[in-house]
Amino acid sequence: MVSKYVAYVVRRVVASLIAIFAIMTINFILFRVLPGDPIRLLFRNPRLTLEQIRTLERQFGLDKSLLEQFFIFLANAFQGNLGLSFFYKMPVTDVLIPRIINTVILVLPATITSVVLGVLTGMIAAWRRASKVDVIITTTAMGLYSLPTFWLGGVLILLSIYYLKLPISGMLTYGVTYPDLTSYLADFFRHFILPYITLTLVTYGEFTIILRSALIDVLTEDYIMAARAQGLPTRRILGVYALRNAMLPTVSIIAINLGLVVAGAVLTETVFSWPGVGRLIYDAILNRDYPILQGAFIVVTVSVVLANFIADIIYGYLDPRVRR
Repeated sequence: MVSKYVAYVVRRVVASLIAIFAIMTINFILFRVLPGDPIRLLFRNPRLTLEQIRTLERQFGLDKSLLEQFFIFLANAFQGNLGLSFFYKMPVTDVLIPRIINTVILVLPATITSVVLGVLTGMIAAWRRASKVDVIITTTAMGLYSLPTFWLGGVLILLSIYYLKLPISGMLTYGVTYPDLTSYLADFFRHFILPYITLTLVTYGEFTIILRSALIDVLTEDYIMAARAQGLPTRRILGVYALRNAMLPTVSIIAINLGLVVAGAVLTETVFSWPGVGRLIYDAILNRDYPILQGAFIVVTVSVVLANFIADIIYGYLDPRVRR
């Protein structure tokens, strides 16, 4: 049994490494086929001579062939060197790290909240299937799941302008000096509320719907019927017997969402001007900043693949059939 589990883990490690390499290759090619010259876009000076353009191309390594650029890109990436940003004129890692921290501060609490609420309401809806409670929970979850993020963010911004009086952009009030930590945290929290609510609401419905569907299937199994016939408490039936088997598909969704924590939420961060990775990706696309885009997508790729690898390991532990 142990040897089978070890072999299963080794296979998942190899598959994850292959996935990372393949995505890095696609990542490199994708941004090279975008229209537009990054040098001319970055230095919008009509007086630039051809010699100056060639010098800039040599500085950023754009004078080499695509194959040479690709091998240099791979070698540097595995050494932790993601290149020099065209736009910020500084190492990509120095640009990315503060943005990743800002994104995790926003996305991780919203993801955890949506998972907890989704699991709880999904369990209630499945247990009270076809009741009014189920209809209300399912309808609400479907409605929130189908809402466009930018639309919900826009609605919350309008509500804030007219009623809530909360800040609608940034992490902190620009140009303000804070006398103490309490004032700083209070201002940050006021900026944090709207994007946090937006992310929580748009991701909550997904967990509710998936767990409800999985639990409904599990609750029709014979061993659940036997547990009910024995008069076991509802909490024990749901928490001990049903939830573990119903969590398998939910684990996948949780892993994907946690893997995307460092990717941020491009739409949410753009709508609320939150200085995270999502907003950085949006700005880098506009500026044709290839190194920033490559670096951001490498971080996203590794985090998502790692999260899925952990989910696969948990799968193999929870369900022996997966190992076979």
